[in-house]
Amino acid sequence: MPESIQTTAIVATAGSASDADLLAQTVMAVRAAGSVLRERFGDVVRYQTREELMRALAANDDAALDVLRPRLTLLRPDARLVEDELAGGALPPGEWWVLDPAEGNVNHLHALPEWAVTATLVRDNQPVLTAVHMPLTAETYTALAGAGAHLDGRPLHVSRTTDLGLSIVATSQARPDEDEKVVRRIGSSITAMLFDALVVRTSVPATLHLLNVAAGRIDAFWQFAGARADLLPGALLVTEAGGRISDAEGRPWTPESESFLAAAPGVHTQAVTTLSR
Repeated sequence: MPESIQTTAIVATAGSASDADLLAQTVMAVRAAGSVLRERFGDVVRYQTREELMRALAANDDAALDVLRPRLTLLRPDARLVEDELAGGALPPGEWWVLDPAEGNVNHLHALPEWAVTATLVRDNQPVLTAVHMPLTAETYTALAGAGAHLDGRPLHVSRTTDLGLSIVATSQARPDEDEKVVRRIGSSITAMLFDALVVRTSVPATLHLLNVAAGRIDAFWQFAGARADLLPGALLVTEAGGRISDAEGRPWTPESESFLAAAPGVHTQAVTTLSR
């Protein structure tokens, strides 16, 4: 039985049959949006200014949202949509769709394969279900609170590694406009992990690292700051796959926390020790 996400202060209720049906429909929605983005994928997009880049990113987001928004609204008419993938903190009461219509958008524009479409239903600040679709590989990762995490229907399990020195670990890059203190903290944490872990991977997006933690391919992922859309899908997937989630100091994680750590149970404490130095 996977460790309950309740231990991370994201109290998740067991999925009902209706939530299972809802997850199946959510999968169809993210796959449809992924098809649109796949059609837009190809040559590297060139731009001369930050404004041009932002317009290109927004065009991808809008193309996927044009598919996601009506489908998810039809599934849950009273649920509100959080479309700003950079937003953080707690949500008001009720149901919310937390979306990242083009997770890893900058990779998409550079013809890199690491991008996805994500949709997570949050009910009273509790993640209920999530679907993450990777159009280039046709893989879909899902998690339903209390019912496990899966890759195309196959159960996912975090690694059994117990030695951080034998672990592959990962983190994500700070946003371009991130506070200097956070950027320096990221740099020092990478240095610490370079001493203690076997391999350190640094890339975006965060969600794809968390998929790998849930699948047992990577043993730990950490991040400072971060947005709901980056972390909530992976938080539910990792927890339902038997992993542990906290902040970087080992305290319960919430969307308002200043750091995030997801790890296999056997290396979680060691990772906290390294990141706390």
